[in-house]
Amino acid sequence: MARGKPVASHPAQFTNQRRTGFDAISKSRIKRFPKRFVARFFPRSRLAKPKKKKRKHKPGGWQDWLSDRILRGAIWLALRLPIRARLWLMGRLVRHLVAPLAGYRQRAEENLRHIWPDMGVLDRRRLADLVADNAGRTMIDNYDVHGLMRRMQHATVSGEGLAAVEAAKEAGQPVLFVTGHFGNFEAPRAALVARGYRIGGLYRPMSNPFFNAHYAANMHALSDPVFEQGRRGTMGLVKHIREGGMGVLLFDVYDSAGATIDFMGQPAPTLTSAADIALKTGALLVPFFGIRQPDGVSFEAVFEAPIEHGDPVEMMREATRRLEARVRAHPEQWFWIHRRWKPKRQRKRAAAKMAP
Repeated sequence: MARGKPVASHPAQFTNQRRTGFDAISKSRIKRFPKRFVARFFPRSRLAKPKKKKRKHKPGGWQDWLSDRILRGAIWLALRLPIRARLWLMGRLVRHLVAPLAGYRQRAEENLRHIWPDMGVLDRRRLADLVADNAGRTMIDNYDVHGLMRRMQHATVSGEGLAAVEAAKEAGQPVLFVTGHFGNFEAPRAALVARGYRIGGLYRPMSNPFFNAHYAANMHALSDPVFEQGRRGTMGLVKHIREGGMGVLLFDVYDSAGATIDFMGQPAPTLTSAADIALKTGALLVPFFGIRQPDGVSFEAVFEAPIEHGDPVEMMREATRRLEARVRAHPEQWFWIHRRWKPKRQRKRAAAKMAP
């Protein structure tokens, strides 16, 4: 054996011969070195380089401001176009510009992967783009309040719950409608308002504060009273319902304080507020859905049979099943953009509960 040559007991040792001294030290000893020592004397080591933290999106930042300015300009322009051109423009704008810029496309794809892990990458991207397109169309639909009511006045209105709603109106019985971020959730409300109903509501402010300012004003333009989500808002809606009024609640929103109810096969914390209000006020609990038709312009407003009063969790579980059936039939019309599940946070909470 020639002198001066290293003897390797394992092939991996040949690759280690050119590493820096620190990289060759055992892992058990690495932990004993201060970070400053590593960075000073072994700058080429992988351990000397700090890990880059992903920057979290903060509401009210330049991205939100820029997204809002783009949308405001597009809304102003779109409202001056014929209806079909307007919807096409806003759908494409949100699909190709706003959704990628604001991270909506990525969030939709993550949610789709969570629910349908076997779905291909291209199918996820295609579906996420269709979701963004529907979101853009829905937004401009709802910014033309009077135009939406004119369209819904002649739209198809159906469902087993329609007769019950009409009877409740005649008798002065309160009605609480429940729905999700599906199709255009304002379309059924506009159909009722166009037919002489007064429908209140409770809305959740948008995470983008610049966009929320004109979003909230537009919510009030369709029909009052409308309340911002929170303790005061809920009390205002309960008072309106108790006095024989009608209102709408969107229930497919993540809330850690909610009951764990499976949605699309995965646990999704869901508040029982809608069921609680219906039980306290004696209101009918009626699911409704505004389903966008294949032409991309018109809607069918479907009013389903009222949910029977009983245990609040079971009532919301039934409401969730009704929404899930619509999403499975038209997955491109549900708002996959929002954070409905938050699996990492849910796992942490579950682990904390199991800890001694």
